[in-house]
Amino acid sequence: MGTRMQRLPTFRSPIRGVWFTSVLASVLLIVLPIVTITGFISWAAYGPQFGQSMPGDVGWLRIPSFDWPTEPVWLYRLTQGLHVGLGLVMVPIVLAKLWSVIPKLIETPPVRSVAHLLERISLLALVGGILFEIITGVLNIQYDYIFGFSFYTAHYWGAWVFIAGFVAHVVLKFPTMVTALRTRPFLELMRIRVADTVPDADDESGLAATDPTPATISRRGALTLVGGSALFVAVLSVGQTTGGVLRSTAILLPRGRSYGNGPNDFQINRTAQSAGVTDAQTGDAWRLTVLAGGTEVMLSRAQLEQMDMHTVELPISCVEGWSTVQTWTGVRLRDLAAVAGIDAVDTGEVRSLEPVGSFNRVTFGGHQMMHPDSLLALRVNGADLSLDHGYPARIMMPAIPGVHATKWIESVEFFGENA
Repeated sequence: MGTRMQRLPTFRSPIRGVWFTSVLASVLLIVLPIVTITGFISWAAYGPQFGQSMPGDVGWLRIPSFDWPTEPVWLYRLTQGLHVGLGLVMVPIVLAKLWSVIPKLIETPPVRSVAHLLERISLLALVGGILFEIITGVLNIQYDYIFGFSFYTAHYWGAWVFIAGFVAHVVLKFPTMVTALRTRPFLELMRIRVADTVPDADDESGLAATDPTPATISRRGALTLVGGSALFVAVLSVGQTTGGVLRSTAILLPRGRSYGNGPNDFQINRTAQSAGVTDAQTGDAWRLTVLAGGTEVMLSRAQLEQMDMHTVELPISCVEGWSTVQTWTGVRLRDLAAVAGIDAVDTGEVRSLEPVGSFNRVTFGGHQMMHPDSLLALRVNGADLSLDHGYPARIMMPAIPGVHATKWIESVEFFGENA
């Protein structure tokens, strides 16, 4: 038997032990990589090759950039929905995992050797990193721009701190987890009743209580409680992505609820007033400037409405996790390129009337600009856009992050060999 570390006498639950912790760890070993990968996918979708992902300068921690695809049109809706949805679902599991290992986190002496010191450092990165990511992530989907720092930058660097701790912890503890799950049959332990619940006699992990109190819940009951809590969180958040009748149940995502009236009754993250866009800027005097090389074309909204109209269903999918699918009508961007005399586009840039802001101008790849469903949208669901939804015109493209569906468009510029 190994030597047990000292711990506070309050940690006396008989269900604590390497098996219980390993079950929770095995679930997180599946979920956490998905949440992490989809988070980095979101960073890539913003277009780091165009210098508009945040943070921009990430040094050697920069992941490979690539042309963000336009198909399937629901791609960003899926990846960001998974990132936020699974991020919320895993909260009860993470809290249960932390509860199960508290004796190890505060054991004395805190450092026993160089190897133990390295393990403690990895735990600090793991626990500190995941708590920081959860707290900032939850606050970001609950409240509008409350941080005194860039959420995107902090979340990106926090993810790498977590990854360092996670990888080190998996390397150190994976054999222990596998051994615990193999030597203690799951179904056998799950059949043990509350009255018969006692610590594992051969648990040398330092987690099991040496002087346990009578059990108030069985291992089966504890795992059911954790799983039920995760399922409950899923029910309260899935409507943010699926929409429809479940939208009203998404009480954990207040920024994903509907706003507006009639055909314009769907989500708004930023109103015209908060963006500094006025009625005077979007009235009859408004003109769209289309640029390509030395060509400049000015078009009124009435002239745009005389062009060929295209209607398509496209989602708006936001970094906070909510998404909605609406029917958009407008002028294809490829038709605007033709008006400016360009038919081969390498990149394009759209600019908003919004005077300041991180996304008042956005660069897109040529394949995005020339996609047949990429629009300068004038209407939604058969009605003119409301001012808060981008009147007189906004950008709509397949599979883009919601912040790139730029509102209150002032100009569209195309760059290509013949521009």
